[in-house]
Amino acid sequence: MMTQTRRIERRADALSKERIVETAIEILDSEGESALTFRALAARLATGSGAIYWRVADKHDLLGAATDHIIAGVMTKVAPGSKPRDAIRTLALGVFDAIDAHPWVGGRLSVDPWQYAVLRILEGVGGQVRALGVPEHAQFNAVTALMSFILGLAAQYAASARLLPRDTDRSAFLRAIAAQWAQLDPAEHPFVRQLATHLPGHDDREQFLAGVDLILAGIETVR
Repeated sequence: MMTQTRRIERRADALSKERIVETAIEILDSEGESALTFRALAARLATGSGAIYWRVADKHDLLGAATDHIIAGVMTKVAPGSKPRDAIRTLALGVFDAIDAHPWVGGRLSVDPWQYAVLRILEGVGGQVRALGVPEHAQFNAVTALMSFILGLAAQYAASARLLPRDTDRSAFLRAIAAQWAQLDPAEHPFVRQLATHLPGHDDREQFLAGVDLILAGIETVR
């Protein structure tokens, strides 16, 4: 009986919450959010569902922990001693790259804005906005403008992931959209037709960073 108890204890120690979260991320990355079930997770971990429930309350809790694990990694990318503007750009691009690498993260950030992962981003961005010298009365508007832009990206990627197959050829898709725009009435849509020439070859990452820089330029005027 004593030997059996020790085996159970050793197995419980090996099955940490961190291991559960990391395995959940593997499933999310390879198969998508719909594939993440406690049955599938238990099969990957070679354990019973009960052992997982002992450490994770439910799927919502698990998704929150997985999202926070990814975003916590983003927060470490800011080099000590970085200038505030550079730090904000690094954080924003870190979130962009995380969502690009893990599309499900965009969905989680957009559907649950009160989760701890969002709080991490808010604290990181807010601390740097304050370090920029923005007056306290203007900090709320400055930070929420940046957060809205960053989380807007999350919502956009989440929507794209739902609408488009996982193996969609981005270049071919954008060329098709650009071709449709080019056929619009030039009198009604002159600007959209103009954008059609730039759409297929644009870089999402550069476009995102340009938006961050525009917001930062506006924030710096209120210092």
